[in-house]
Amino acid sequence: MDRRSLLGGLSAAALGSRFAFGQTTSEIRIGAPLPLTGPLAPEGRKQKRGYDLWAAEVAKQGGVEVGGRKLPVKIIYSDYQSATPRGVQACDLLVSQEKVQFLFSPFGSGAAKAGSAIAERYKIPMIAPTASSVEVYDQGFKYLFGTFTPNSTLTEPLAKLVTEKAPDVKKVAIFSRNDLLPLSLAVEMRKSCQARNLNVVYDEKFAIGTLDFASALTQIRAAAPDWIFVGGYINDLVQVRSQMRDLGLKPKVLTMIAGPAYEEYIQALGSAAENVTSASWWHPAVRYEGADLFGSTARYVQTFRAAYAGETPDYAEASASAAGAILQLAIKQAGTLEGPVVRDALAALNVQTFWGPVHFGASGQIDSLTPPVFQIQDGKTVVLLPGEIKQGELKFGIA
Repeated sequence: MDRRSLLGGLSAAALGSRFAFGQTTSEIRIGAPLPLTGPLAPEGRKQKRGYDLWAAEVAKQGGVEVGGRKLPVKIIYSDYQSATPRGVQACDLLVSQEKVQFLFSPFGSGAAKAGSAIAERYKIPMIAPTASSVEVYDQGFKYLFGTFTPNSTLTEPLAKLVTEKAPDVKKVAIFSRNDLLPLSLAVEMRKSCQARNLNVVYDEKFAIGTLDFASALTQIRAAAPDWIFVGGYINDLVQVRSQMRDLGLKPKVLTMIAGPAYEEYIQALGSAAENVTSASWWHPAVRYEGADLFGSTARYVQTFRAAYAGETPDYAEASASAAGAILQLAIKQAGTLEGPVVRDALAALNVQTFWGPVHFGASGQIDSLTPPVFQIQDGKTVVLLPGEIKQGELKFGIA
């Protein structure tokens, strides 16, 4: 593999600097493998914006406190081109050659699970900002920590809401990208359906890279579901929704995860995005006061908008920023950059942040958040659950 291409986009300063473990360091080096090109590039770019915002705020405050002194942060990015095997290799190279002390995981559950083996081998704390599937955290690893709650925390509130508001919804179609997160979401959706005696009339997966969904959608139309649940990433979901419209497929309820939380989804689909339901691990409507450097959800949103031309952050961007803020809190608590000590500090965290309350369970997956359920109404996301941040009522039917 071409080392230069794998570490594409690094600054000369970042490439020139080296850190030897056991020696005094003048900076905190964090490796961030991301899919900055390829089909997952939209998600990768979102994470990078979140990391960059956190790093910029750290710089404004003079660095991260470590044992009574402040050190600057250097995030070293590696583009693994949306290919999981390259993501794993990037993790290894970032540690073995770039000498990072910490890692942010590759994007998504599948790549995070694969990459976490590298963190475990080197005893490097890794924070996963976009991995929700329990299969990521069932490996018995000690150095992996995730900011997303399990997928059941998305499907269960959705199923409860839909069946309470529309008891005539009886038939469900499940359509999933053949990838760890979407497949795990499908498993949880089946459980949610079974618990409510809903009839799953279609349950299939589509290959990564699929562009033509007409055949599958025609079969779904023939099954006449009341509720269609689609799991995938933004490019998949925009294509599926567009082709549903072309085929005149109009269920009473349409749920898609993940993608509708992104402004790009709404912009790409226009009126076809109306009344699509979804859930995410964070929404700018939440209101938390935190001990992290952002201080509160409101200030985080304000800071993001100031940095990115008035744009509003979504959960992917906020989670990336939260990963940095959480690591910063743990480093301060540890008073050192030694991996095992920072790992123990992460495991012991029980703190409020702009992202919400942060506490990691025994597996390393966060267990302290309540993900919002929302629907796109009048061209914007409207929170339906939880009740304390509710902005509107569930609507039925799609264009």
